[in-house]
Amino acid sequence: MGIVHNAVYCEGGRKLEPETLEVTYELLRERHGMGWIGLYRPSRREIDSIAAEFALHPLAVEDTVSAHQRPKLERYGGVLFTVLRPASYVAAENRVELGELHVFTGPDFVVTVRHAESPDIAAIRRRMEADPALLALGPEAVLYAILDQVVDEYEPVVDGLEISIDEIESAVFAEDGGVSRRIYALSRELAGFQRATRPLLGMLEGLTEGFEKYHVDEELQRSLRNVEDHAIRLIERVEGLRVLLQNILTVNATLVGQRQNEEIQRLTESSLRQSEEVKRISSWAAILFAPSLVPTVYGMNFRVMPELDWRLGYPFALLLMSAMCAVLYVVFRRRGWL
Repeated sequence: MGIVHNAVYCEGGRKLEPETLEVTYELLRERHGMGWIGLYRPSRREIDSIAAEFALHPLAVEDTVSAHQRPKLERYGGVLFTVLRPASYVAAENRVELGELHVFTGPDFVVTVRHAESPDIAAIRRRMEADPALLALGPEAVLYAILDQVVDEYEPVVDGLEISIDEIESAVFAEDGGVSRRIYALSRELAGFQRATRPLLGMLEGLTEGFEKYHVDEELQRSLRNVEDHAIRLIERVEGLRVLLQNILTVNATLVGQRQNEEIQRLTESSLRQSEEVKRISSWAAILFAPSLVPTVYGMNFRVMPELDWRLGYPFALLLMSAMCAVLYVVFRRRGWL
């Protein structure tokens, strides 16, 4: 989209809205106030024009063109280059959406380059214009307002993460089968959010250390310290969420292990019961099969079988079959099969 805001401010109020960057450059050369240029996914030509006019360092320009930078604060001579990663929480998808904002702050200009929808620079501009005393403090005040807005927008993200973690915690104890995947996905979102917020402390400390050197207004110093305190609290909350999520992951792994052990135990018990049933069936099958050997032998109709004419042959055969059954029963009984 290129240029979305181009204005020159003088003594805390908006003086002009030049139609082109060239007019803005001319006004600033004549020292007619502070220029504030807002860009949204600009073209290389627009960035090169601004870089040439304000003598931006080539490394900072290259970072702005390529984007995908981590939060940082770098000073190139009289120009301060700040990279911020604003964030918003997409509750429907349990996802943290990270943006990227580059801010060039010079003696009489501010250039903001957005690579995503957030933060709402227009809201920051309206807030500054409603407070002429703050806007009159110059580019440092604009940078403060941007930092304050970015840190404020982190608050609902942390609230959304807390709600998602509470839901996951409930799902863990409800034995939700898909909770492990949700924990992993939220861990990745939380890690990405930490990478966006953790460098803020070093950046804000760097700004506060330069208060005396760059003669920052005392009221602005207090405001920046307030932003730093807010950032510290947020980062501590995020770290607490990370520890909590890690504990939930450990508890979930333990519960999954317990359920697996219980399932294995049930399968083992079932297998043992089946084994006992097989033993009983096999024992009775052997007991019933063994006596059939005797009539089988005498049922083969051999010509020479002396026992066929024996008067006690029939009782003896019955006795023999009964004895075989009794012996097998005793053997199986002692072995616990019956």
